[in-house]
Amino acid sequence: MKQSFDLIVIGSGPAGQRAAIQAVKAGKSVAIVENKKLGGACAHLGTIPSKMLREAALKPNSTWKKAQAAAQKISARETRLVKDQFARNKVSHFVGKASFLDSHQILVEKSTTVLEGKKFLIATGARPLHLPEFPFQWKNVHDSDSILSMSKGPKELLILGAGVIGCEYASLFARLGTKVTLVDRRKELLRNVDDEMIAMLRKKLSSLGVKFQLGEEIGPFEQAKGSAKLKIKLGKKAFRFDATLICMGRAPNTEALALSKAGVLTDPRGFIVVNENYQTNLPHIYAAGDVIGAPALAATSSEQGRMSARHAFGLSNPKFPDIYPYGIYCDPEIAYAGLGERELLEKKIPFVVGRAHYSELARGQILGDEDGLLKLFIHRETKELLGTHIIGQGATELVHIGLLLQRLGAKLDFIRESVFNYPTLAEAYKVAAYNALNQIETNS
Repeated sequence: MKQSFDLIVIGSGPAGQRAAIQAVKAGKSVAIVENKKLGGACAHLGTIPSKMLREAALKPNSTWKKAQAAAQKISARETRLVKDQFARNKVSHFVGKASFLDSHQILVEKSTTVLEGKKFLIATGARPLHLPEFPFQWKNVHDSDSILSMSKGPKELLILGAGVIGCEYASLFARLGTKVTLVDRRKELLRNVDDEMIAMLRKKLSSLGVKFQLGEEIGPFEQAKGSAKLKIKLGKKAFRFDATLICMGRAPNTEALALSKAGVLTDPRGFIVVNENYQTNLPHIYAAGDVIGAPALAATSSEQGRMSARHAFGLSNPKFPDIYPYGIYCDPEIAYAGLGERELLEKKIPFVVGRAHYSELARGQILGDEDGLLKLFIHRETKELLGTHIIGQGATELVHIGLLLQRLGAKLDFIRESVFNYPTLAEAYKVAAYNALNQIETNS
């Protein structure tokens, strides 16, 4: 049986969802093929459940079981929302793995259904990278997918990889009472985050009991004799843990697609190569989201999917924004948009840093978060906002103010002359603006 559509979307995560709905709004017939649950890894293995776990862990007397149940509930709700959205918009849904038969046809696994498309979007996402040196086949060796279904919270957890995922899970499990050791071959946490804020995060994680083993060589895993514990050598010393979480990279979900039959090109790591319009080397086949690599954020993936569908059907598209926000859901939250100190120094751009400590804000005192910090990076000569970096409660929400100010070309005087509600954390922008202006005026 063969069915034809204007657009066939493979994958129902943020990129796939937005592309499908955008194409429907343009009057096109759309099919979406999803191998697993609607919403993709974002709704079931990544963004949604991990953030729900974090929120649950911050509540008093929380446990792994309670947090896990909350995450499962919100993921199920997200599936229903996506399913209802597709039904309302008459998006045809096919269940199974998709593989190309040629550049215009795919076969849906375990069926005789062949879908023929004028346009395609590949939005199959990515998965945790399984390096051969780690025994993922052992039941207490987890990646960021499998750890969600762990039957009980470990007493002692080793986390390999001090990037975003590693740091988020370190603070989550520490909040739940697990003794966490965070390990990385690199000597620093969170490579792209402001140095001052990394130091603040490290101090907070240490206060939660997290131990650090950074810049260490990671030895082979062993099963400890006479127990179910893992044994691993870090540097020159051996350690034992109940379980380990390995988060040392991501790999694209492209193997099952039979891309060679369509003629779609990938890079040496398997990520699909696209141009600025998210077209592959075949103009009618697009790719968006984690399957094309960085930045691999749910928010950017969503916008890439929307822009792909618009371009596919001749609708106008602005250039993808040069500035977009990053959010890291540790305890405390970290968020940033635009340039930071290291980049500004490398580019030799003259700048000042406007600071606002939460301890200076009435709202910070009310919330009991006096350790938070907002930093504005300002061009010393033009007074333009170049970057916003925040650590503390509400950081992932507050950063959007800085993002919009920067995209609109706002200068310090505009921020100073604006009125912010009192008491709010958003007042930090005004405090930081005054701080930066004082530095500029003092040295002028």
